[in-house]
Formats: sequence, structure tokens, C-alpha cells
Amino acid sequence: MKKQPQFSYYDAPVKNVIPRKTITFADVYRALSGNFLKEHTQQLRLIADKTKNREFKATYFPYVTFSGTFSKRNEKGLIQHSGLIALDFDHVENVQALKNKLLLDNHFYTELLFISPNGNGIKWIIKIDTSRKYSHADWFQILSNYIKSTYEIEVDKACKDVSRATFLCYDPDAYINPKYLVI
Repeated sequence: MKKQPQFSYYDAPVKNVIPRKTITFADVYRALSGNFLKEHTQQLRLIADKTKNREFKATYFPYVTFSGTFSKRNEKGLIQHSGLIALDFDHVENVQALKNKLLLDNHFYTELLFISPNGNGIKWIIKIDTSRKYSHADWFQILSNYIKSTYEIEVDKACKDVSRATFLCYDPDAYINPKYLVI
């Protein structure tokens, strides 16, 4: 089996910018689909106040930097780009419909897809090739334009940051490309 992309994992709170370890898709999938994050995810989804909701998530949810491994979570701390980008869609009207469309996209294969911690958004992780002409930021712009014209939805602009934190949460229906589950 080909080596899986690797990226950094960080313990909560989000103020912690030093990674605890390097992990793979299989590790993330186990965290998403297992019970490890279930209680905090359920609690978060009951917090209606936006400020309290944001504080709770920042305090209790671990996160990853899908675009690479880092010595410290910032652009200068990038050790190795993973060849991935995590795209974030917030406040989606029909989460299941968008999830189905993204899984069937003809141009970009889904490596991992899961519902956001608040339950009203999607995290879509796909491969990009930064070894040639385009940088991470270039890919973000290309993908943003493609998604807007194809799906008529905006991508969270913060995803252009190579060190973008993606919170992990409970999603028993998370999709992982089956190639990452082969032992």
C-alpha cells in the first residue's frame, strides 16, 4: 500500500499551537466515527449563543492541520506539505445534499469528508499538487472559483491558510476513501 498523507494533530485548546503527533486519515477517521468526541459534539450543538459556542469548541476540541506537518502551527512552521487541502463550507442549508454532490464530483476525489462540529457545515479534504506550478494559496483560489461556479456555494476564505486548523468532531457517517482503511 502507498504511504498515506500525514499531518499534524493538536490537543485542545486551539491556543495550543505545538502538535502532539503526526497522524493519517485512518487515525482521523477512527476519532470521527468512534465515541471519543461524541459527548463534546453533542454539547456543542446545544449551545445557541455564538460566542459561547465558539469558546466551547476552541476549548474542548482537538484539531489537525490537514495540509501538512508542522513544528508550530503557522506558515513558517510547515515541515512538509501533505498534498491536501481542507475546504470548509459553513451554514449549509442541506448538508446531506451537498455531501452527496461532493462525493460524486468528477474532478476532485474525496479523501475525507465529514460534518462540521456544529452540524451545519462540511469539511471536504481533497488532494492538490503543490510540487509544480501552483502553491497552496493558488489551489485555494482555483478550487474556490470551481466550487462557486459548480455548486453555487462559498468556501470559507480561511482555508487558504496552509496552517488552517480543522476541528475534529463526532461524525459516525464520515466518509473516508476506502484505500486508507486497507491494512
